[in-house]
Amino acid sequence: MENKLRLYVVEPNNGGGLVHFAYQLCNAMAEEGVDVTLIAGANYEMADQPHKFHVEKLLNLWEHFDPESMKAEIQNPIKRLWRKIYWTLRRGARGVRLIYAWVRLTQHLLRVRPDIVQFSKYEYSFESFFVGYLRRRGLIVSQLCHEFELRESQDMIWAVLDRLSGEVYRYFSIIYFLSEEIRKRFLSLHSSIPEDRTLSIPHGNSGWLLNIPSISEDVLRQRYGLQKDERIVLFFGLLAPSKGLDDLLDAFAIARKSCNAKLVIAGYPTKHISMNEMLEKNRELGTADQVIFDARYIPLNEIRPLMGLASVVVYPYRSGTQSGALQTAYTFGKPVIATAVGGLPEVVEDGKSGYIVSPNSPSEIAEKIVALVNNPKMADEMGQYARHLSETRFSWNTVAAQIAREYRRLVELRK
Repeated sequence: MENKLRLYVVEPNNGGGLVHFAYQLCNAMAEEGVDVTLIAGANYEMADQPHKFHVEKLLNLWEHFDPESMKAEIQNPIKRLWRKIYWTLRRGARGVRLIYAWVRLTQHLLRVRPDIVQFSKYEYSFESFFVGYLRRRGLIVSQLCHEFELRESQDMIWAVLDRLSGEVYRYFSIIYFLSEEIRKRFLSLHSSIPEDRTLSIPHGNSGWLLNIPSISEDVLRQRYGLQKDERIVLFFGLLAPSKGLDDLLDAFAIARKSCNAKLVIAGYPTKHISMNEMLEKNRELGTADQVIFDARYIPLNEIRPLMGLASVVVYPYRSGTQSGALQTAYTFGKPVIATAVGGLPEVVEDGKSGYIVSPNSPSEIAEKIVALVNNPKMADEMGQYARHLSETRFSWNTVAAQIAREYRRLVELRK
């Protein structure tokens, strides 16, 4: 009997989109006949979900969706200084903790020696040292690259570190990207990486969410103060400057003059965004009574009813690669409005599953919001087609088959 390909997938995040992606990919790879082990965080969010693969909770790191980060800005200058000192010390402690985790991870991988080790997103340049060491010790290392550019910080030091972190890519035998446009962008920035080491694959759907027991839509309606038949425009995902939320607020202020709807912005606010500034802008636009902010990490059991409320889901990104949140909308049969950035135009079939608009264009977003809110039948038809794409083109079986085929080729070449 032929030995199974042994794949170890490393995903240090405890929860959120990257973990959801890794969970679905590992299940799909297992269905492809691969012996899969996921190395995850100690507080792995998906622990209660059904698994067709092994999980090792080896990485004892911190929560990436930290309520501490969601506190409103401090106005008192002395308290603000102490908070800055606290965050600096905390970053230093986390850096030491992360290095220790990498040491443990490296030792473990060299002990078990899988056929392939697949990594995810990189945060710090020093991580390339460990990946390079694994490669020199004879392991085949790969990456499923979600991001390779800093999107929120324009700080000069971070820009230099971002360039240094690019060293890690030369160690990978194959790098997967979630769109062809993003693969081309990567190659334009990292010309030393051979093109034949890169491949594009589709971002799989969010089908696993269909099996999560959920609260009722009525509970959310009551929490948000919504009437039974009110039409809802939804933004769902991380709240960050690159997501174009300012453009969405401007667009909704225009759209509400021509349609009757409310806007719900639901998601975890990153450290790069000021919720105080967002709320103030909302007041200045005169939309305070029509816009609802739910600024937190949305629990899994609230995603289905949240999507159920929506007439349309908007992704007004100013930059980006791909969007797991958009795949969530597709999974629940919702039409989308997305900007023409990164790989989004490869996912949204304009006029069929939603609309593609120009980035930084509130007027275009507003026009499409009005079109979908005022035409429920068309919105439903687009949503049905979006669900069809989710179940076919963005099936995880399709994604896993492509990855498994390439991994088997790499292992065969090694023999």
